[in-house]
Formats: sequence, structure tokens, C-alpha cells
Amino acid sequence: MSAGWRPAIVILLLSLVPSVALAQQGNGDDQAPAKFKSAVSLVSVNAVVRDRKGRFVSDLAQKDFTVLEAGLPRRILDFRAESDGPVKLALLFDISGSMRIGTKAVDAREAARQLFSTLRKSDEAAVFAFDTKLVRVTDFTSDFAALEKSLENVEPPYGQTSLYDAVAQTARVVADAGRGDGRLPQRSAVVVLTDGIDTKSRLTPEQVTSIASMIDIPVYVVAVTKTIDDPREADTERVNQISGALQSLSLWTGGDLFVASAPAHASIAARQIVDELRHQYVLAFEASMGGGWRPLQINARNRDLVVRARAGYNAGGDDIAKFDY
Repeated sequence: MSAGWRPAIVILLLSLVPSVALAQQGNGDDQAPAKFKSAVSLVSVNAVVRDRKGRFVSDLAQKDFTVLEAGLPRRILDFRAESDGPVKLALLFDISGSMRIGTKAVDAREAARQLFSTLRKSDEAAVFAFDTKLVRVTDFTSDFAALEKSLENVEPPYGQTSLYDAVAQTARVVADAGRGDGRLPQRSAVVVLTDGIDTKSRLTPEQVTSIASMIDIPVYVVAVTKTIDDPREADTERVNQISGALQSLSLWTGGDLFVASAPAHASIAARQIVDELRHQYVLAFEASMGGGWRPLQINARNRDLVVRARAGYNAGGDDIAKFDY
């Protein structure tokens, strides 16, 4: 991520002078970060903007956005238009027993390969697997041949599924991976490859959403469903089940949900996920005092444009510590 940004809610203690002075706005990674002369708690939000035809919009300025917190306008203190930079993906692979049914495990591995095929040498990815526990299969690397080979070691056991717990843990790992220099890589995301069935989690979808949103990690879910032999049949009940909690989890964190019942679906999902991470705006505003969940709404002043960003943050940043993984 561009110099000067910290994870979602960061505290910049540069001096004790009570006035606040803004640095000039930047439009790229080579611009100087905003500087503040007093203790300021900042919230940074990544946003993707599309037009009504689904095309990325990449020529907007700070004045083209509005930020509402609990319905009240917030002043944007700094703004960046990030384009075509490196991405960092954590692939979270469901290896629970339900993935043995049909070709779901095979289809999930193929979806992972599709994601790897969209990455560049400057990008990084890691592979995690879970049933009731989270396992780090590979560390973050740009060696995509090694990442693909690691998929051969991802085999479903007969365990139960702690889907939501695993998402929360992986989001935290991704955040920690960017803290070596005190910064969170801006284009980071968790991509979950699963059949959408959770049988063992201690955390609720709402709690996971809060955790991922607080550290500004979008969660993309690729829900692998069985291939329908008879095209006249419709797995409506299964799709509706997936589209409930998982869709809320993904959209509220600024990600998205894809239902893949064919290789072509996985290919489309892979391209869209990586394209979104390469076309982001970053907006920052001062965090509210006190603690608790604060709903956010990021809008473009042009009503023909659609903005997707996380739906809120936790003022105070204490929620992660409350959950014992």
C-alpha cells in the first residue's frame, strides 16, 4: 500500500500541536502521504466504482465522493486514486467433509488455478485450508508454480466446517502480513473457496463481518455448487441458502459473492476479483470518539455511478480482541 496508510483505523502521533494541517492530495503511489500535526485517528476505506454498465470508473477526484457515518456527512481528509498496482490474495480453501460430495473439491482447486492465472509477478498469494481448524498451506509468495503445486496437498477430510471462524482468522493474518513496516497492503483480500456450508463456527456471520470490516479486508466468496446434470433442474434452495449470510458477509466487507457451478463461472469470478483490487479509490476521514460499530455509506455524487465499499467500522478498534479464535 502507498506510504503513509495504516490498517483501517490507525493512530498517527506526529506531534502534540493541536492544529491539523493536511498535505496535498495525491493521485498515485508516488505522491507524498497526508501529514497531521496532532493526534488523529483515521479510518481508511477502499472503494470500487462502476458505471451502470459495470465498467470501472477511474477518473474521479475527492470532490466526487461523499462519506456518511450513521447518516451524517464526514469530511474526507485524504484521498488517493490507486490504479493497476500489485495485489495480495489469501486463498481460503474449504477442506471439510461436505466438499467430498460430487466434484466440489476438484472444482474449487480449478477456481484457485484460475485466480493464480490472473496474477502478475508483482502480486502475492498464500493458500490456507480449513475444516474446524485453520491451516497455512503456503506463505505469501509470487511463486505461482509453487502455489499451484500446493493445491495437490489440499484434500478434504471428513471433518465439520468452521467457515466463519476461518474467515475471521484469515482476515487477521492478512492484516498482520502488512504490519512488518507498519502498513497494510492496500489491495489485500480474502478469497474463500467453499460450498457455503457451516456446521461448527463459534462466530456468527455478523461478528466476522465486523472483524473484517474493521481492518478493511474485503472478503470474496466463490461458492462451489454441484454441476446440474439436467439443465431443466434448478438448485434453487441451495443457491438461496448460499446467497443469504455469505452474500451479506462479502458485500458488507466490500467484497462480493460468486456462485460457480461450471469452470466458466470460476474464470469470470477470478478476473472480476483481481480487476476490482487493481481499481480502487482510498478515502480517509477522522474516526469517531468512543467505541462501537459505526455504519458507513460511501457514495458518488454522480448517481449513475455505483460504489462498493465496506459498510462500517468499529470505533476504538477493540472488537478483534473480544473474540477467542
